Amino acid sequence: MAAAFLSRLGGARIDVRSAGSTPSEKIHPVVVEVMEEVGIDLSAERPKRIDDDVVRASDVVITMGCGDACPIYPGKRYEDWQVDDPSGRSLEEVRTIRDDLERRVSELVADLAS
Repeated sequence: MAAAFLSRLGGARIDVRSAGSTPSEKIHPVVVEVMEEVGIDLSAERPKRIDDDVVRASDVVITMGCGDACPIYPGKRYEDWQVDDPSGRSLEEVRTIRDDLERRVSELVADLAS
């Protein structure tokens, strides 16, 4: 969800890559549903495993609770966002997670633009 919002809000100014330390096989159907509600289609997207080269090439790395599984490189800006996992959550709870991520991403884009 965060990567989708960052792609939308950052446009061509920000190169977005999304990956996880233990990605699932597919994006949770409730996540796809709540993102469709805000005009973002994730139905063709697939979770990807985090890659050292992607982190090494990044200026800013946003983590969401991956702990020691995420590679750390000096000189990178890291932010760890404490966000609930949408898996097993109700539609309303996932909407709350979505809205929180949209707010965080909006703030990040504004910060990067300044």
